[in-house]
Amino acid sequence: MPAQTPERLLNPAILARLKGLRLRAERIVEGFVSGLHRSPYQGFSNEFAEHREYVPGDDLRYVDWRAFGKSDRVYLKRFEEETNLIGYLVLDVSESMNYQSDRQTPAGPKKASRSLGHPPEEAEPMSKLEYAQTAAAALAYLILKQQDAVGLATFDDRVRTLLKPSGSPSQLTPVLTEIAKGGEREKTSAGPIFHELAERLSRRGVVMILSDLFDDPEPLLAGLKHFRHRRHDVIVMHVLDPAELEFPFQQPTLFKGLERLGELLVDPMRLRKAYKEEFDKFRNEVAAGCRAQGADYVLLRTDRPLEAALTAYLHHRQARLR
Repeated sequence: MPAQTPERLLNPAILARLKGLRLRAERIVEGFVSGLHRSPYQGFSNEFAEHREYVPGDDLRYVDWRAFGKSDRVYLKRFEEETNLIGYLVLDVSESMNYQSDRQTPAGPKKASRSLGHPPEEAEPMSKLEYAQTAAAALAYLILKQQDAVGLATFDDRVRTLLKPSGSPSQLTPVLTEIAKGGEREKTSAGPIFHELAERLSRRGVVMILSDLFDDPEPLLAGLKHFRHRRHDVIVMHVLDPAELEFPFQQPTLFKGLERLGELLVDPMRLRKAYKEEFDKFRNEVAAGCRAQGADYVLLRTDRPLEAALTAYLHHRQARLR
């Protein structure tokens, strides 16, 4: 796929729908400056954590006089400092992400803009990579807009890009530049990549994975577990084409393999039941594995408006964390 221009990644319609929404950390995170999210570092802020005994030179403003009255000993209140979130975008750029089906609406073919960042309401959907790029760009913009930090990793069978997180507004330009690059010609190797990134992302934050997850579920889920072991929040955005979910093919079809697979001419009607059973088993196993590890699982269909999918998820997450 040819490289896209960073300017076209940010869809005004999507950004308008995201206005007023925030991406919050579900668990304790590590950040750089004071912000909206709980930090593992202890300081004096507005959320009480514990007491400690007074030491000469401590600020008397934080003495708990009620505790002193009960125990005749001087204790200071300690608080959980608030910090900013670090959002790590992890974007799959493997060859399978370039797939886009040629499905049409029942009324026949429709012309629709395929500009990156503008998924049509109907008719021809974007490729999985275009859809994931647009989602990643919107999330990067949202995180920086709420004065948090964002970093980026892209991968196929190895890590292609790794941008350190920053909360500077200027961070948006290099992030969009890397997101907008075209997909690779290599196969997905998500499991080993997740293990590597879990060790390289040194500060705890929210890891947002955008991928079709075309890897064996066992190593894939083991890699996700490594993120959770490192105490990251994990959001898995499973990007799929409607044809992959529904297998709508009816006539004899030549299937061209991606990620170094060959070609196969088959009668899809004879394969549909077995394919659906196998694919549904794969997706259900991944979704159940995510839930078992406390990771969010979000299905993103490329034929659905992205702004609706993102706002629905962020609304749900905000409501859950109140």
